Amino acid sequence: MKSVITCDMEGRIETFNKGAEQMFGYPAEEIIGKERVSVFSPGEIVLQNVPVWLEEASSQGKHESKTKFVRKDGSSFNARIRITPTYANGKENGQTGYCGVTEIIEEDVNPPIRWQTKLIKALAITRMPFLSAVLMPAFIGGAYAYHYLISEPQAAFNWWYFALTVIGVALLHLGSNVMNDYFDVKDGTDGLNNDYFLQFSGGSRAIELGLISLEGTKHLGLALMGAAFLIGIYLTVQTGWITLIIGLSGAAIGYLYTAPPVRLVARHGLGELGISLAFGPLVTGGVVYVMTQQLDAMAFLIGLPVGLLTANILLINEFPDAASDAQTGKNHLVVTFGKEKSTYIYLGILLTAFIVNMAVALLLPATNPWLIGVSVAFLLAGIFIYRHIRVHYQDRELVTSNKNTIALSALTGLLTTLALIVA
Repeated sequence: MKSVITCDMEGRIETFNKGAEQMFGYPAEEIIGKERVSVFSPGEIVLQNVPVWLEEASSQGKHESKTKFVRKDGSSFNARIRITPTYANGKENGQTGYCGVTEIIEEDVNPPIRWQTKLIKALAITRMPFLSAVLMPAFIGGAYAYHYLISEPQAAFNWWYFALTVIGVALLHLGSNVMNDYFDVKDGTDGLNNDYFLQFSGGSRAIELGLISLEGTKHLGLALMGAAFLIGIYLTVQTGWITLIIGLSGAAIGYLYTAPPVRLVARHGLGELGISLAFGPLVTGGVVYVMTQQLDAMAFLIGLPVGLLTANILLINEFPDAASDAQTGKNHLVVTFGKEKSTYIYLGILLTAFIVNMAVALLLPATNPWLIGVSVAFLLAGIFIYRHIRVHYQDRELVTSNKNTIALSALTGLLTTLALIVA
């Protein structure tokens, strides 16, 4: 018996023969167009080996190895896999996917899992690479407090409080990420979604890959948020009750983004608005308050541009997920207004971020020319991204804009921090 499965370049299954049905225990209609080939392998093998296999198949014409696969009922078996590239439109027009031929073998196969894979597993479960969305506004708040509000910063700036605040907001973000995955799997949103862009939308897929259980996800998310809460309590005792209010406001937005019954993401734009506040003004304002015990209007305003750019990350990631999200009532902006109109919303958010950043540069005690330069630079880069979105908002090439929107947000936050320091 041989299993023959073909998929596109992202692993989405296109054909599934009778041998595959018998071997893996899935009927073809349950798999074709609804799952990716990663569903057949243990999660750690997917993280460590599958990308290497596919790269070798593409570059050398084939890949052969022995591995362990997983059936629908959860049982595993040992197999030999042969992967070759496919060219649906002719070889001269480029590769369109892969073909995997699998045979069961009696030999016991236990692929060794490297420590680096364990680390990548932790990064995948928590979506740690997206931490820049909360770290950048924290650094902006710290730079503003140090250079603009504290008269003798070298003596008065409390680095211990600043470090704890950064760790606290990072833990809060990671906990929110994990809880968002928990609720998206529990309400069926992730299960219906096969159009996501791998690593950029559709959640972490950690539960789907078996890297962590549904209950384990809940426990981890609550533990991370609990650790952030303990840091918040300590800082509240040291700096005042306003610290707790700001921290709880950010935690509530992060948790309730997907948690019922509020489920901000389903409220026709309230989710995006909430995230723009939680990943911008609330972080910068909170950091400044911890460092100075002052409620400063500029401290909140200075975080709004990066918060808006983070909202654009959410918006662009909603494009590939829109069809499945609509089925589970996840009525975010793209579901509410459609993809074409949402491209204009992206541009509107970008322009608003530019206007606010320019206002900040001009309203600071001394006009900051470096911050004006940052504003112009991210606007030009954003327009370049927007032009790509307008051409590709309905096809898979949009993933380039997903990547660039994430980079734009992170780089803008970093350059804003440097502009505050230099000036």
